[in-house]
Amino acid sequence: MKRILVVIGFLSGLVFTSTAYAHPPSDIKVTFDPETQMLEVVIAHNVSNPISHYIKKVDIGLNGKEIIEHIISRQDNNQTQTVRYLIPDAKSGDVISVEGYCSISGKLKKEITVREK
Repeated sequence: MKRILVVIGFLSGLVFTSTAYAHPPSDIKVTFDPETQMLEVVIAHNVSNPISHYIKKVDIGLNGKEIIEHIISRQDNNQTQTVRYLIPDAKSGDVISVEGYCSISGKLKKEITVREK
């Protein structure tokens, strides 16, 4: 009986420890240049190994409609993931949303409003 309790305790601790290292992105910096129609996104996500724990997906929305779904296989470095997209349909007053997903757990979303040229 004691052996079963020890095994259950060990497995429970293992589950809690692995999820403790999982975390959503801590910040997203979004900039849009109306002249070039380029969107630049820098997602802050500090990790110890960007191959096994990384930003796995970035979704881009325009006025509430998803226009880009970008699947990523590894993070650029231990601190950030940077992506750039051409958004030719964006105009002044439109809302661009960016959602970054952690490969283990969590996500973060930011929105900006396009300004005039």
